Amino acid sequence: MVYCNLTATDALNRTLPDWEEVGDPREKKQVGIFYWTWHTQQSQHGRVPAYNVSEILREHPDAINDFHHPMWPNDTHCYFWGEPLFGFYLNTDRWVLRKHAELLALAGVDVVIFDCTNGNYTWKESYMALCDVFMKARNDGVKAPHIAFMLAFGPTEGSKQAIEEIYEDLYKPGRYKDLFFMWKGKPLIMAYPDNLSDEIKNYFTFRPGQPTYNSGPSRDDHWGWLEVYPQHGYAKKSTGYEQVTVGVAQNWSAVRGLTAMNAPDVFGRSYTHHSGLIGGTDAVNHGYNFQEQWERALQLDPQFIFVTGWNEWIAGRYETWGQQYNAFPDQFSQERSRDIEPMKGGHGDAYYYQLVANIRRYKGTGRVEPPSEELTVTIDGKKDEWEKVRPVYHTPRGNTLHRNHPGWAGIEFVNTSGRNDFTSAQVARDSEKIYFLIETAENITPNSDPAWMWLLINTDRERKTGWEGYDFIVNRMTPTESTLIVEKNRGGWEWEKCGEATYKVSGKIMEVAIPRSVLSLDNGKLNFEFKWADNIQEAGDIMDFYLSGDVAPAGRFNFVYQEK
Repeated sequence: MVYCNLTATDALNRTLPDWEEVGDPREKKQVGIFYWTWHTQQSQHGRVPAYNVSEILREHPDAINDFHHPMWPNDTHCYFWGEPLFGFYLNTDRWVLRKHAELLALAGVDVVIFDCTNGNYTWKESYMALCDVFMKARNDGVKAPHIAFMLAFGPTEGSKQAIEEIYEDLYKPGRYKDLFFMWKGKPLIMAYPDNLSDEIKNYFTFRPGQPTYNSGPSRDDHWGWLEVYPQHGYAKKSTGYEQVTVGVAQNWSAVRGLTAMNAPDVFGRSYTHHSGLIGGTDAVNHGYNFQEQWERALQLDPQFIFVTGWNEWIAGRYETWGQQYNAFPDQFSQERSRDIEPMKGGHGDAYYYQLVANIRRYKGTGRVEPPSEELTVTIDGKKDEWEKVRPVYHTPRGNTLHRNHPGWAGIEFVNTSGRNDFTSAQVARDSEKIYFLIETAENITPNSDPAWMWLLINTDRERKTGWEGYDFIVNRMTPTESTLIVEKNRGGWEWEKCGEATYKVSGKIMEVAIPRSVLSLDNGKLNFEFKWADNIQEAGDIMDFYLSGDVAPAGRFNFVYQEK
């Protein structure tokens, strides 16, 4: 039996589908996501500033009509459309790479596919850093995705050079071989084999990329990377399609076809084939284009879904491209962009949870594991009584990694908030109390620490009540040696004491006992969500769950405890 005791509700009140909605996990259903390793080199190793086209045009809207406007800087060839939640980072930032590993793993992504479609660039320094971090994450318990590469849209000399390079540097010596994504018994590469040696041809499974957005496959082994709705199925077999694409948005218009993202009537995040551009101030947050594409992919039900994309963030600027003057080909604004990685402000993490939800619809998910029998726990800091308690909520160690790395020019990222590294949690109950256990990788720090070992509980499983759904918080206030304060939410980040809990810390273990009456859970079967958090720096901002200390589980995810 496969279990899944994770749920989440995003800022738009969309709750992840559960087993009752999507059924058991399905075999041979895999998801890849387009991933960009180019930020280190595009920033010239942090020597180029991160110019944000949205900010430039907010202050100088007329600049979009003048390629030579003085506000366009002359020391860059690329522009951000917005700011990533993790800042203007480089791809060698291990703290960011670790965050990516865990978020993509929790989403159910099987492989990141590196964009190496430009010339002979492979961004080796960055993909090697990612491989190293992903392997370490796997050792820590994260199901980090595999890796693959997508090369130029034809058998070009640049593509040949790039393939030979990654073959000699990575594949042939078997470096990080456990990360190689296998397809039909060999490592997958999205490239054209036509001009390669027999040795390389025989090593990979080749699936050349189809560059066009509307024509579907033109050869039997083609795979797509981005299409307009309705997407085609690729590499059809007797058992169905191998692959279908899903995109967040497309630099395409009904009049021009392929064009720049700042062109008129481009197919942005709020565009759908069925309804055109959907209006409203928050339409961009809902992912209408993305959802329409997912529904088409689910209809075709291939073996593999290719999602574009995770973290491109930047685009070049050209005097003319795709019939557009002062053109930004691939990214331009929040509406006219295609990144899923959470952003600072804007739609935040909405596209991430939309990705998670649709991967569940495609792959299925596990059932909620029912709890073991009732148990009265002695709060003594010993784990013996907990050995038979189920479920055990595992959370990977290594999430308290400190950050100290440069970003784009003038930016230095330092984050030392990682402190207590959660590794597992459990819940027990009897007729009078609910008991919680949390375990950490190293000994738990003193209770005098700020923002120390919070427990948040969503008792009604409704995001619309409480703060982000959490109706109670335990231990927000400084505890005594044996007592924690339990507070009930009064709206926003306002809390009021409603009772007390007893606790005991011993080494890596913390036990908590809360009277059912304090949580208003005296009657009926238990069905609640909970989360542990330590050393959160921005109380009242749920996005800080991605940035500070450690939380279990990550981001907006919650553990589910549900009696049958």
